Amino acid sequence: MAADAPTFTAEERTAILSHGPWPQPTPPDPGNRVSGVPAAIALGRQLFFDTRLSHDETRSCGTCHDPAKSFADGRDRSQGHERLDRNAIALANLRLNRWYGWSGAADSLWAQSLRPILDAKEFAISAPMLRDRLASDVEFARSYRELFSTELADDPPEHMLVRLAKALSAFQETIVTRRTSFDDFRDALERNDAAGMARYPLPAQRGLKIFVGKGRCTVCHFGPNFMNGEFDDVGVPYFAEPGRVDSGRHGGIAALRDTPFNLLGPYNDGADATHTRHVETQHRNWGEFRVPSLRNVARTAPYMHNGSLATLSDVVRHYSEVDSERLHGDDGTRIIRALRLTQEERADLVGFLQSLSSEISFAR
Repeated sequence: MAADAPTFTAEERTAILSHGPWPQPTPPDPGNRVSGVPAAIALGRQLFFDTRLSHDETRSCGTCHDPAKSFADGRDRSQGHERLDRNAIALANLRLNRWYGWSGAADSLWAQSLRPILDAKEFAISAPMLRDRLASDVEFARSYRELFSTELADDPPEHMLVRLAKALSAFQETIVTRRTSFDDFRDALERNDAAGMARYPLPAQRGLKIFVGKGRCTVCHFGPNFMNGEFDDVGVPYFAEPGRVDSGRHGGIAALRDTPFNLLGPYNDGADATHTRHVETQHRNWGEFRVPSLRNVARTAPYMHNGSLATLSDVVRHYSEVDSERLHGDDGTRIIRALRLTQEERADLVGFLQSLSSEISFAR
C-alpha cells in the first residue's frame, strides 16, 4: 500500500465489506409468473422500445430510459406527453428494490411499468386503444398468445395491460451493472490483498473513508446496492412549480393504497404483500423522496427527484452545507446534517462515488 493510503478501523472495514459481494443473486419475482421466462424477456424488450405504447406513437420506455445514458435520459425533469415533475430514475438492478418510483407509488416492478402507459402526462393511452393497436400486429399477437395462452384481441383490457407490464418487468429485471473498481478493492480488502487494494485510486480510498466514517453516508446508502430502499427529506425543495408542490412519499403511499395494481390486488402471482399491507402515511412523509442506489451514479446526472443538482460535486456540496432546520423531524430523528467537508474532502468523496460506476450488462 502507498505510504499515504488511508487506514481503516475495524468498524470502517466492516462497513466497507457490507457493500458486497457484487453481483448479487436476483431470483425471479414471485409476484410475476413470467419473471425470468425467456419469451417474456424478449417480448418485454420489444415493448420497451415500442412507440405504439404512447397515444401519439412518438415515445417509448426507452425515450426516458435510454441505454446509451445508462437507462436514464440526462434531463432534469423528463418529457412525456407533457413535461413531468420528476427526473427519470436510471434502470438497473431493479430486482433488489422493494418500492418503485421516486415516491414508492408501486410495490412491484410490473406495477411501476404499467403506470406510465396510462398516465395522462406520459403515454396518455387507454388500455382498449392499446389492445386494439397491438392486436392488429399479427406477429406480436402470436408472441402474446404463446406466452400468456390467451388471444390478445379477446383479453379484457385491464388483464392485457397487466400482462404487458409483466413482460416489460421481465426485461427490465435483466438490466444490471457490472463490477466496479470499488468491488475489486472491497474483495481485496476482504482477503487482505495489499497489492489488489493498492490498485484502487488514493482519492477514492480517502473518499471511501469519509463515506463510511465522517460522512455517515451508510446510514441511508448501505448494502451491496448502496441504498436502504426507503425515502427521506434531504433538503431539496419539493415545489414542482410556483404554487404547486410534489408531496413525494406522502402522495405515493396514497396512490399505492388506491390502485388495483398493488400486491394486495388480484394480479399478484404470489409475492409477499406484508410491506404493502402495513405501510401507512405519516406527516413526516410529506416531501420525502426515494433514496436511490449509488451504483452508476456518475453516469446518471442530473440528480435528485427534480434534477436540480447538475453534478456529483453539486450533490456533495449540498450535503456538506444542507440546512437541517428545514428538514422534517426533530433533532432526535433527523438523519441528514451538514457534513461541513473541506474542499479536498468533497473532491475525494466525488472520487469515491465515481468509482461506483460500470458498464450495463444483461443478466440471463
